[in-house]
Amino acid sequence: MRSALYVPGDRPDMLAKALGRGADGVIVDLEDAVAPASRKRARDICAEWLEGLAPAAGRTGPRIWVRINPGGRGRADARAVALPAVTGLIVAKTERVGDLVAVAGELAEAPWIELCPLLESASALLAAPLIGRGPRVSRMQLGEADLCADTGIVAGPDERELLWPRTQLTLACAASGLAAPLAPVSTDFRDPEALRESTLALKRLGFGGRSCIHPAQIPVVNEVFTPSAAEIERARSLVERFERAGSGVTRDESGRMIDEAVVRGARRVLASVPGRG
Repeated sequence: MRSALYVPGDRPDMLAKALGRGADGVIVDLEDAVAPASRKRARDICAEWLEGLAPAAGRTGPRIWVRINPGGRGRADARAVALPAVTGLIVAKTERVGDLVAVAGELAEAPWIELCPLLESASALLAAPLIGRGPRVSRMQLGEADLCADTGIVAGPDERELLWPRTQLTLACAASGLAAPLAPVSTDFRDPEALRESTLALKRLGFGGRSCIHPAQIPVVNEVFTPSAAEIERARSLVERFERAGSGVTRDESGRMIDEAVVRGARRVLASVPGRG
């Protein structure tokens, strides 16, 4: 997913439009975007909406994820929304592998549903290499607002204070063989150039896409995470030259060395082309 749009689970009007906004994924939020007193109602609204959709397998259009609450409420969320239209669940405030085991235990009748732990504390981030190997985990995400509250981190304009947590997450995902993580949201949806610059920086850190809180952010995020025609052509050329050579090392059209590491990067570019990855 290049982009994923968060939608409050208690807003049927927004859910009705969510799949047509242009994002590769939709995250129905049953947690922080919903007032605590309304979370059971949000669960019911979300489940009713999901029941009206075609199964995820074979359906074109955005993948649907649901962010569930932590603890017992989250297990009840999981039971209610474990429906064919759902690709996966984002498990808010995951602290340990046991949290995922508990949620997975509610999904025996839904073997297709993936889990994405949301790491929102110092202890969760330090345990990321273990959490990444938990049941059904296909990717992880970082909850930066809660992490900053937990640690006292205050991000400046260039967000350099978040460099280590972000790098820790991308490394943990790679080490666990998971998909590249989605980058955290930007709360400023009125400045597309600032969004583009920060998203480019996150892409350079190894993030594979970005979550959005407003439809206006989606085109910018999709643009950043879509390889250009020149990038695709170069990646295709590198792979073809390497495969034709039939050896461990060859050279590109400029005489620069091509080895397995270079080709792995090229294949990653080709896999990120919409419709191919």
